[in-house]
Amino acid sequence: MTAITTSVFELFKIGPGPSSSHTIGPMKAGYNFHQAVADLSLDTQPDNIEIRLYGSLSATGEGHGTDRAVVAGLLGFRPDNVKCDFLDSLADGSAHQFKSGQISLPLSVKDVIFAEVENNFPYANTLLLRLRKSEEILFEQEYYSIGGGFIKWKGQQPEIPRVPSHKYSNMSELKAILTDDGLRMHQAILANETAISGISEEEVYEKLDAILDAMKQAVENGLAAEGTLPGPIGLHRKAKRLFGNSSKPNGADTFLLRLNAYGFAASEENAAGHIVVTAPTSGSAGVIPAAVYALEEDLGISREKVREGMLVAAALGFIAKHNASIAGAEVGCQGEVGVASAMAAGLIAYANGHRFWRTENAAESALEHHLGLTCDPVGGYVQIPCIERNAMGVVRAYNAYLIASVENEKFHKVSFDEVVQAMAQTGKDMNNKYKETSLGGLAVSVPNC
Repeated sequence: MTAITTSVFELFKIGPGPSSSHTIGPMKAGYNFHQAVADLSLDTQPDNIEIRLYGSLSATGEGHGTDRAVVAGLLGFRPDNVKCDFLDSLADGSAHQFKSGQISLPLSVKDVIFAEVENNFPYANTLLLRLRKSEEILFEQEYYSIGGGFIKWKGQQPEIPRVPSHKYSNMSELKAILTDDGLRMHQAILANETAISGISEEEVYEKLDAILDAMKQAVENGLAAEGTLPGPIGLHRKAKRLFGNSSKPNGADTFLLRLNAYGFAASEENAAGHIVVTAPTSGSAGVIPAAVYALEEDLGISREKVREGMLVAAALGFIAKHNASIAGAEVGCQGEVGVASAMAAGLIAYANGHRFWRTENAAESALEHHLGLTCDPVGGYVQIPCIERNAMGVVRAYNAYLIASVENEKFHKVSFDEVVQAMAQTGKDMNNKYKETSLGGLAVSVPNC
């Protein structure tokens, strides 16, 4: 297995919801195509752009806003600079002008074709973007949205290898490095980040602060918002009510209610298509922000400790992505909310001063109890069961931390690597109708009304 070379800031990305694989990934693909077209020299001028979506991008793309996202990317917008109001404005199908290099063409969401769900592409979530002159294809790119906003494309040239300071591909190898070199986990990940991204430690922490502030802003925006979420389901927001009533029960329930409220808040903002942070995906963007908000605002944990915990959470996300997947279309929601819960459990444990073995045990327990979790969004919207599932994920993360904080290390039987392996195998065995296609589970059991 090759060493992990992913940057922390490739995993944690600020952008619009509701789904990193369905909005951020396709928007990045559209933007990449926009940039590629600028360098073209064509003898024949195209008269249209064809956009074909496959896999769950087709099955649930309309509810996830994939059509708007890819069009926004083709119009030259990136996830980190697009405005939510502009994305919303694309929904009416009005034409905009695609301009890149010598090519200028009208473009709207009406140009998006929702193609076959079952396909033979290397990745389930595939986009074909083409410049055409009538039936003639003048230029095309085949893109893959592989989860968490990450994309690949056919014929992509390998990047210049980024060499991490500490090479590891799984938790076992990372722990060996920590033991042999006498490092704490956040120190190893920080050293890797400076080597991979080429920035200083101070810049890493500055960028982490921006990520943490965006997470907390999503929670605060969600706690303040009321009304129903977009789409035909008519789902009412709950975060504000949960938080407003959190002081009424007995003291033991107050923190739990607030933790739930924070999870609802950020996830409801994601469902509204507002700005969130992939953690590791947009569909799971309520779990870690809820943990961060609770750590800083309720438990008084310092920003320094939370930053360190975020580096550790990133390492857990890297290992899950590297050895399994974080894409609902690949392994179901165990790879999204399950991995987010594991990352949050590790974050909570580490920020509370625990070393790597309690941190690993907390993360392992959180992921273990999400194994087999399907991705079955009702109507293709990231609302039911997604929002409530994020709240459940952060509560489970906190419970995993509590258990790990007092257990005897000698008696913990399952490693993080083993549970990630189990998740990968479970994902392979999972029927496609439970992988973000809205063809099974709650998606067909609950009326979309």
